[in-house]
Formats: sequence, C-alpha cells, structure tokens
Amino acid sequence: MDKVLSFHQGRLPLLVSMPHAGLKLTPAVRDGLVPAARSLPDTDWHIPRLYDFVRGMGASVVAAEYSRFVIDLNRPEDDQPLYVGATTGLFPATLFDGEPLFEHGKVPSAAERAGYLESIWRPYHDTLRNELARLKAEFGYALLWDAHSIRSHVPHLFDGKLPDFNLGTFNGASCDAELAERLKAVCAGALGYTHVLNGRFKGGHITRHYGDPAQDIHAVQLELAQSTYMEEVEPFTYREDLAEPTQGVLRGLLEEVLGWAQRRYN
Repeated sequence: MDKVLSFHQGRLPLLVSMPHAGLKLTPAVRDGLVPAARSLPDTDWHIPRLYDFVRGMGASVVAAEYSRFVIDLNRPEDDQPLYVGATTGLFPATLFDGEPLFEHGKVPSAAERAGYLESIWRPYHDTLRNELARLKAEFGYALLWDAHSIRSHVPHLFDGKLPDFNLGTFNGASCDAELAERLKAVCAGALGYTHVLNGRFKGGHITRHYGDPAQDIHAVQLELAQSTYMEEVEPFTYREDLAEPTQGVLRGLLEEVLGWAQRRYN
C-alpha cells in the first residue's frame, strides 16, 4: 500500500503538521518536471529533522510523504487563492521564481490529479481532523502547529529578505490573541533572530480551516526562513551549527503554546 503520510500519536494536546516536507513524486509528475524543478527546490527541506525533538516532548506529528509538486496539502480542495498576488495553487504550475513547473504538454491529466486529491490530499486532512477531534475530546481543547520553511529570498513572492520567524494566525482568526502575543514575545527574546506576526505569510489552508478559537482549537503557522538551519542552494545541506540554536527557539515556542493552554484551560 502506498504510504502517503507518516503519523505519530502523542500524549499532549498538541499536533505538529508538516505538509510540505514530502519528497515522493508520482510517475506523471516526475516525468513532466522541467530540469530546474527536478531537485525539488521549493520543498520545506529537513523539517522533520529540525522538529525531531517534538515526539520526545509528547506531541502528535503528521508529515507528508509526497512533494507539493504533486499536490499542495496546504491549499483548499476547491483551489481558491489564499493570497493576493503571486502564489501557488492546489496543483502548482510554477516554481517559486515564477518559472513553469512542467515541460510543455507534460502536465498531469485531470484524472491523475483527481486521484492525487483522493489518495494524497484527503488522507492527510482526514488525519488532521481526526487527531484534532481526539485531542479536543480528551483535553477539552486542541493545539495545532503547522510547520513550514522557505528560502529567505524569493523575489517573485516577497520583497527583500524574509524575517527568520514568520508567525501566521490568519490575522488573529485562528488562535487566541494572547497566545499570539506570547509567541511574539518568545521570538523577541531570541537574540540574533528576526520575526513578524501575520506578515507575508498569514497561514495557509490548514491554519485557516482548522483554527477555531471559539471552539477551543488554536492553530498557528510558522514559516521559517531556511537560512536559520540549512544551505539554501543545492544540495540543500542541513547545517547543525545553525539548526541547533534555531531548535532552541522552536522548543521555546512550542513550550509556550502548551504552557499558555494549560493555564487557560486547567
């Protein structure tokens, strides 16, 4: 049976989602990619490794196996745009630099893409929904952390250099305002790093769809600049010297999420 995701069930009311970490390709996608896309440059590289401490903390973890070049798990199934201006869709047609993703005439067929929606997108979202429901039933609330990363310079998508930590709460709609402020404070206390709340990245479909503070489900997206933990050019090498201090900040953020919720609900 094709493995489309990995899932670990934890013991805390926290689920960490990694929708863009996958590297697998279907034959139709693999055979159609332009040469510049074959190294999968727009991947959220090494995110499972960077967050490898969260299982030890007791969090649940779900991570994609398939590349976003096959189907983007952080986009709605109706493919409505999430951002004004340059963006990518449920079935990406371009690289982050705006260049075509597929060779002319080699885009996967509508039938193939319908299959990706059913066999890859839907199981991931079923897992998210079911685990959040389980956490809420057990604890009375649920916490969702959507873990992403991106090159710090992508002129087609944003101007200049991206801040290191880009927190997104869909302009306050996906989590409690106090929690967002506490996360900003953690980032502000992380010497040598920059941060922003609801800047260029406000949270994608996962954050917007599942975050519901009125129902005690709090969702936060973190878009992390890849310069904080890896080389941003091929072969996209993981840099332990950069990653270790960044992991310290990530741990602090997740501990703040858990601590805030415990104080709020217990």
